[in-house]
Amino acid sequence: MDLGLAGKKAVVLGGSSGLGLGIATALAQEKADVLISSSTADKLAAGVAHIKAAAGAAARTQLCNLGDPASVAAFLAAVPACDVLVLNGGGPPPGSVQKVTEEVWLTQFRSMFLSLTQIANAHLPGMRAQKFGRIIMVISSGVVEPIANLGISNTLRAGLVGWAKTLAAEVAADGVTVNAIAPGRIRTPRLTAVDAARAKAQGIEVAAVEKASLASIPVGRFGSIEEFGAAGAFLASRQASYITGSILRVDGGMISSH
Repeated sequence: MDLGLAGKKAVVLGGSSGLGLGIATALAQEKADVLISSSTADKLAAGVAHIKAAAGAAARTQLCNLGDPASVAAFLAAVPACDVLVLNGGGPPPGSVQKVTEEVWLTQFRSMFLSLTQIANAHLPGMRAQKFGRIIMVISSGVVEPIANLGISNTLRAGLVGWAKTLAAEVAADGVTVNAIAPGRIRTPRLTAVDAARAKAQGIEVAAVEKASLASIPVGRFGSIEEFGAAGAFLASRQASYITGSILRVDGGMISSH
C-alpha cells in the first residue's frame, strides 16, 4: 500500500532511539524526508545509522533538548515547517506520585507538555494553510489504565491527551489530524529501565517482572519498535485522513478497558 508519504517533510522528536526511532524509520521507508531530534549528537548519529541501514535513506538531524527553552527556540528557528510532526517527549523518572517534588513537576511539565505544545503550535499554521498535516503523539497506555510506579507519566500524558483531543476538533476542517499512539510493552531501552525500577521497588528480580508482564499480554510477547513504527506511519498517511482525536493502542491486547 502506498501511504502517500513520499516527499513529505516529517519531524520526529526523540527520533534517535526507541519508539521515536521506530516511527522515523517507518516514515523513511515510505520515502518521507525525515528529520530526527535528540538532546545529544551521539544519539543522533546512531539514529541516522539505524535509519540508513533499515530504510536505505539519509535522515536529517537537529539537536533539541525539550527541557531547555533556548534549545526549543533554536530548534524552531532551524525547523520552521513540516507535514508530519511526531511529538515524542521521552519518559520521566519512575516512582510514587506522592514523592514528586514541585521542582520535578515543573521540570517534567516543561519537557513533556509545554515544549511539545509549543512546537506543535509553531508548525500548525503551515499545515492549516496547505490543508494537510499530521500531528502524532507518543504517549503511554497509562493514560487508559494508570501504570504503577509511573505517576508522572500517568499524570502529564493524560493532560497532553486532553490538549490533543481539543486541538483535533479545532483543526479538523483544515485537513490536519491529531492522534496519539499508546504503546504497551514494546522492547526499548526505556522498557528495560522501567522494569528494573519496578523490580527494585517491589524487591523482586527483573525476570519476575517480565514474566508477569508477558502473562498479561494476550499475544504472549513484547512488541517491536518496527510494529510500533508501522502504526505511526499509517496515522501519518493520506489513508488516515478520517482518523483524528483518537488513541491507537499498540499493546498486543494488554489493555482491556475502553
